[in-house]
Amino acid sequence: MDISDTHTASENLKNNIASDLRWLSLPEVDEQADVEAVGEVVEEGLLAVVDEVEAEADLVIAVEEEALGVGAAHLVDVEQHEVAEGESQASGEAPRLSLYASCFYFHTRSILTGIPQEPHRHPGTFIARGKEDMLVTRNLTPGEAVYGEKRISTEVASQPGETNGEVAPATKIEYRVWNPFRSKLAAGILGGIDEIFMKPGSKVLYLGAASGTSVSHVSDIVGPDGTVFAVEFSHRSGRDLINMATHRPNIIPIIEDARHPLKYRFLVSMVDCIFADVAQPDQARIVAMNAHLFLKTGGGILISIKANCIDSTAPPEQVFAREVVKLREERMKPREQITLEPFERDHAMVACVYNKF
Repeated sequence: MDISDTHTASENLKNNIASDLRWLSLPEVDEQADVEAVGEVVEEGLLAVVDEVEAEADLVIAVEEEALGVGAAHLVDVEQHEVAEGESQASGEAPRLSLYASCFYFHTRSILTGIPQEPHRHPGTFIARGKEDMLVTRNLTPGEAVYGEKRISTEVASQPGETNGEVAPATKIEYRVWNPFRSKLAAGILGGIDEIFMKPGSKVLYLGAASGTSVSHVSDIVGPDGTVFAVEFSHRSGRDLINMATHRPNIIPIIEDARHPLKYRFLVSMVDCIFADVAQPDQARIVAMNAHLFLKTGGGILISIKANCIDSTAPPEQVFAREVVKLREERMKPREQITLEPFERDHAMVACVYNKF
């Protein structure tokens, strides 16, 4: 294999997995760069995030090989990869393609089948049973992943009867695995929170939507009859949020500061629930201002509190207690407080009920 063939193969593979490499935050690579230059960029990115990748890679391997029985051959064309690597080594070239293939293996958007699901006690969420149970939501847009998450496809037997003389085919349903290490709401659900205040058909105001990882799962929960008003201040994350919302009609992205809810008061209707993950010192005040404008009386509030963002000098327990007092002063009655460990350190989630009068 000469350098031109290797370059062509590298470019094709790089284009196929471009979306799966976004998490590396790599610098732009010139299309005319040679294979070794591209490989060095990817290698630097991999070394920079090796600590983060290690935990996720172990989880992927355990789920695929042990719990689900899916081998690496289902995700990567192993034979083709080995041939490319062998030819590269034989010619004295560094096996740059193996970097792409390894990254593609751990972060591919694979579809897993044959896994039973059962409803979770929170409507709209499900548990995928296996050696390692997984929290999942029913995919509102089958065939599409949002952030490279695993998808599970299952078939549901059709109702007895015939259509035009033919037996109706089985219906395929797709679920998306919800990673609690990347979502505060998923961490709260797996942490045992009693009420999330959202269900199919609900209207949810999500403060601190970021790029839409958790918002997409809330979109799955509320379904086509519900609405998610996703507020995000960062324009960089807002672009990703808007791109994701183009495929999910029940998400309304709002790129605005949650401290100024009057700026988007014409876009948001009265909602059933507010979820807040803004990580600001005045988080309680931000939630209160939005609740006074948009939340129904008796509506629910879920707040993810990060102690270090409020007061890094005080013990987390004291920070959480002070925030609860602030919530009470704003006519929000706390019902429950749980820790988000082991998924998030020094985090707590507080569930409240809002009383406007």
